[in-house]
Amino acid sequence: PTNGSSSIAGSIATETKVLVKGVEVNLSGRRAMSYFTNTDGGYNFGNLEGGYDYTVTPLLDQHPVNGVTTMDVVMVAKHILGQVALSSKYKLIAADVNNSKTITTMDLVQLRRLILGVDGRFQSNTSWRFVDAAFRFPEANTPWKTAFPEVVSINNLSDAVKADFVAIKVGDVNGSALGTSVARTNGIFSLNAEDKSLKAGTEVRIPVTATLAGMEGYQFTLGIDRKVAELADIEYGVMQAEHFGVFAKEGLITASWDARKSVGEGETLFTLVLRAKADVSSLSEVLNINSRITVAEAYTKDGEYQSVALSFGDRTPQSGSPMLYQNIPNPFAGETVIGFN
Repeated sequence: PTNGSSSIAGSIATETKVLVKGVEVNLSGRRAMSYFTNTDGGYNFGNLEGGYDYTVTPLLDQHPVNGVTTMDVVMVAKHILGQVALSSKYKLIAADVNNSKTITTMDLVQLRRLILGVDGRFQSNTSWRFVDAAFRFPEANTPWKTAFPEVVSINNLSDAVKADFVAIKVGDVNGSALGTSVARTNGIFSLNAEDKSLKAGTEVRIPVTATLAGMEGYQFTLGIDRKVAELADIEYGVMQAEHFGVFAKEGLITASWDARKSVGEGETLFTLVLRAKADVSSLSEVLNINSRITVAEAYTKDGEYQSVALSFGDRTPQSGSPMLYQNIPNPFAGETVIGFN
């Protein structure tokens, strides 16, 4: 053994070389230590005794929905259908959200449940995976064929050893998790409903339509003013039960839809059935589109992002009025989300 003259250091970055901060890097073996990467994505274990064995293990299992949107569902679905293959071994690992070493519709189910806020985490996977950057995959199209190392083991440490990792955000196949670029919205995807008045104690059906030509998919959170109305039912159309998350207590409905088959124009996406608690002259006073749980955005076949709006004929809800929403979850432990407009 050598006395404190050796070290193990490295950096953690995505396949596109974006450095990842906040990763807990654990050292085990002759010494046990932890290091959290900062903005440079680096870690450094110094003053280690040489001649012994050590293992470096990165871990980051927070905010699983970070970077995961319906656009990822679109891309994974195209891969499964053989339309457009995912372009790298790391994207394939990211798409395997249920950690089954395959990419199937079950991965799409778990992705959508996370986007809708129905699940708070991946059932059998961590939020991030880390692969030894020095590892060479025998077959890039099937990265699971050989078990890939998610730790770096150093035997008989001597001098300074470099151990880098490639970070993979599970579920994020378009690389949006770290927010290195902001998607610019170009246009508005409009959900259309006929404006109606509400009378206390009665129920009203509200069919919602949209022009889906040229759209890859969309997602949003629909808010219902609980002081004046409550959700009685959702009648399905183009969108089915798996496309919705219902949070009745908060007065919120989440939605995520992607185009896997052609849809005729004028078809109803879904129909809301509301039960009125008070007299209201317009639905614009009851319903609103927001990003409380599921971020409101739409995607065109040309690769453009659009904002999502709810239109009632000539009346479109005002988006400039400030509003503070109830935090979710409540009560909470560790963290909560406070929405505002």
